[in-house]
Amino acid sequence: MLGLSDLKQTRVYQEALAEGKEEGITEATRKLALKLLRIGMSLEQISEVTELSLAQIKDLQK
Repeated sequence: MLGLSDLKQTRVYQEALAEGKEEGITEATRKLALKLLRIGMSLEQISEVTELSLAQIKDLQK
């Protein structure tokens, strides 16, 4: 029977963990961009700071 440490070594677990981390980073970046929009930063400045495209930032405004 697989123990927790064995499970953590599987490819499926590692991929799920990486995907979860990426989603968390993406969500944090989106929240940061929204806060920067609220304080009046330009779209170009926000794009530079967050590395989001202008189109992605404009989508956040909707």
